[in-house]
This record gives sequence, C-alpha cells and structure tokens, in this order.
Amino acid sequence: MLKEYKTISEVIGPLIMVEGVEGVKFDELVQIRQNEEIRHGRVLEVSSDKALVQLFEGSGGLQASSARARFMGRSLELGVSEDMLGRVFDGMGRPRDNGAAIIAEQKVNINGVPLNPVARDYPDEFIQTGVSAIDGLNTLVRGQKLPVFSASGLPHARLAAQIARQAKVLTDGEKFAVVFAAIGITFEEADYFINDFKRTGAIGRTVLFVNLADDPAIERIATPRMALSTAEFLAFEKGMHVLVILTDITNYAEALREVSSARKEVPGRRGYPGYLYTDLASMYERAGKVKGHAGSITLLPILSMPEDDKTHPIPDLTGYITEGQIILSRQLLKKGLTPPIDVLPSLSRLKNKGIGEGRTRKDHADTMNQLFSAYARGIEAKELASILGDAALTDIDKKYALFAEEFEKQYISQGFYTNRSIEETLDLGWRLLKILPRAELKRIKDSLIDEYLGKAEEHNG
Repeated sequence: MLKEYKTISEVIGPLIMVEGVEGVKFDELVQIRQNEEIRHGRVLEVSSDKALVQLFEGSGGLQASSARARFMGRSLELGVSEDMLGRVFDGMGRPRDNGAAIIAEQKVNINGVPLNPVARDYPDEFIQTGVSAIDGLNTLVRGQKLPVFSASGLPHARLAAQIARQAKVLTDGEKFAVVFAAIGITFEEADYFINDFKRTGAIGRTVLFVNLADDPAIERIATPRMALSTAEFLAFEKGMHVLVILTDITNYAEALREVSSARKEVPGRRGYPGYLYTDLASMYERAGKVKGHAGSITLLPILSMPEDDKTHPIPDLTGYITEGQIILSRQLLKKGLTPPIDVLPSLSRLKNKGIGEGRTRKDHADTMNQLFSAYARGIEAKELASILGDAALTDIDKKYALFAEEFEKQYISQGFYTNRSIEETLDLGWRLLKILPRAELKRIKDSLIDEYLGKAEEHNG
C-alpha cells in the first residue's frame, strides 16, 4: 500500500516541497492529488525528510493545504513495443493520434544509461540521407552522433523532415527505423511534421514524439529521453538500425535552465545550470553500436544557436560530446540555396570510416577532398573579385570562381524534396570537376580520373 502525504509545504512554479517523507528516492515518480484531479511529477532532490518534486503538468491552481502526494516507488517508465512505428505520441509518450493505447512488450526507465565505452563497436557503415552536402562531403555513419547547428529563421525543420523521409541503410535486408522527437515546437511546426510524414509514407517506419511550446517545460526534459528509450528498444531488442532526430535541443536546454532557476541553483554560463554538459552527455552517449547486437542508434540532434553564436554553451558543449557538426548558413539561404548547408566549416569526424569501396564507391574519398579544396579556392577567388574586380583574377582563378558558383547551385542547392543516391551525388561531383583543367585535380589518383572523369556528362554551364 502506497503511503499518501498531506505535508506539502511549498508550491513554487513547477516545484513542490513535501515534508516528513520516508524511504523516498531520487527520480521516483509522484502523484499529486487535489480533489479529483491527479497530476504527475518526479523527485528532484531528497534531503533528510524533505522531498523536492518536479511537476510535469505545472502547478496552476494547486493549493498546498488541500493537495496530497503519493510516491510510486518507481521511476518514470515508457511502455515500448514495435507497434509504436507509425504512431504519434506527446512528449510524455501518450498517444496523440487518436489511436489505441500501445500494448507494451516491456516497460523501460526513460533515463536509461549511456553506453559503456568498452561495449561500443566502432561506427563504420554508411547511412544515406539523400542530401549531397551530407552524403558526399560530411558523411553520416551508422552509430554516429552528428548534430546540425542552425539559427533562428533557418529551415532546420524542413531539413530534419527531409532526412527523416529519405534516410536509409544500403545493406539489403537491414531493418531501418526513425525516431523523431520534436521538442518545444509550435502547433504549425507539429502539423507540418505529421502531415509531411503521412503524405510521403515515411510515417510507417517512424515513431514521432511531439512536445508543443505551450506544454509544460518539465515535459520538454522528458521528451528526448522518451525517444531514446524507444530507439534503444528497437535497436537492441529488435535488431533495427535507428536514426534518432531531436529538434530543437535549444528548447530542451531552456527548459533545463527554467527548472534550475526555480530550484535556486547557482547558474553557470549564460544562466544555464553547471551540469548542462553532463546532462547533454547523458543523452548523446546513449547512441552508438554495441558489440554483439545487430542494431544501432545514430543520433542527429538539431539545435538553433542563439544569436548565431557557435560559442554559446549549447552548441559549444554539444560539439565537445559529438563527432562533428553540420552547419546551416544564413548567407547561403539569402542566395536562395536549400538546404543552406555550409560545407566548409561543417565536419563529420567519422566520415572516412563510412566511405570507400564496399560502402559507397572507391572514388568517394578522393573526390570529397578535391571538391572541398576546389570550393574553398573558388570562394577565395570570388572574394578577391568582389574587392578588386574580375580583371584581377587569373584565368585559373576564374575557373575556380565558376566552379564555386556552380557547386552551390547544383551540388548544395538540391531542394527539400530531391532524394539523391550516393551514386548520383558522386557523379554530380565529377561533372562539376570537369569545369577545372585535369592538371588541377591533384587530390585524385590518376587511375580514378581515367575511370570516372570521362564518364561524367559534359558540363552544360
């Protein structure tokens, strides 16, 4: 029989203090009853005979004198099943698509545990997103953590939906699923994601968690953990390769700061709690491949950088934990390029492990290096021309400037509904390299140039 306490002494924002408690544990689930209304929360802190409880639904209308607290003796759990594929849930794992409740195959603690480094298997298999700027130059590898750094007003939501629709593994017979968590988004954005997935049929292999901006901030803290718990079940119990997309991590961190402020904790950088790094790591490190398991979890967290600042605590700490970053550019968007991925500062630290013969194609690494080099030199040539005029450019500089222009138009800007295979991406790279004299292709082996350059269609620009 669970004991009920009538000793609530304080209600402060989403937090309540319960006194005179016995045997209460950190992270324990709590029911708060007032008349016929039931709210839920979790134990945030235990000190002597006092328990600080964090409410999921908020504390509006709650009165300390009449409310009662019941500690459930367990942590927040999610009932998981393969039947979750094709379904839409709210941020607490409750169905929001008017479908039937899920019959759970098992119940899991949503906090999980980061993967043991000793048990990890090295990520080395290619995931095709259908986006050339990622597949060709900043390749996503199965089991990797690769964040997308965006900014306010940039179309990261559309890029997230595109990757969720198009992503796949190339190995025949492998089961692939997407777990998509939308954190603190508007109703319009939620409607866009749900309708887009349903219209394109991607919903059939997707589990969608939607936490709206007007939902309690506390729910935002649970949403990504709901998604990762589902991914762990599908990957390590059902042998699937799971891509987890979390958008927007900035909204998650803001909720964490709000709760920290309510607890009167000493703030760290920019007011965020000092444990922000640890908290983010506890989520990010749940992704990966595990020795002896067929499945894997690949993580693509998306965050909008406040004030376009890469040194802001959220992107800064995320960069320390993850293996690279995809950066969206406001300047490229102003040019009309979509998706506006800035390939030069973007980086996938594991890309070389997932490309080459047997994974993508034997010319991938060399062409990738050559495209990077040529685009960087082309940008320099265009900047020089903007200062000194075209007359200051040599003939070869003009070639590189033309290459940079065509590279942006054709390679980077493919729109949000073009799905390119890796072969199409690599072939497009060769066609663009034909703009340059063969003598300039110094980063590609002669044997590969002989094999592939002649096959590339003549550049028509």
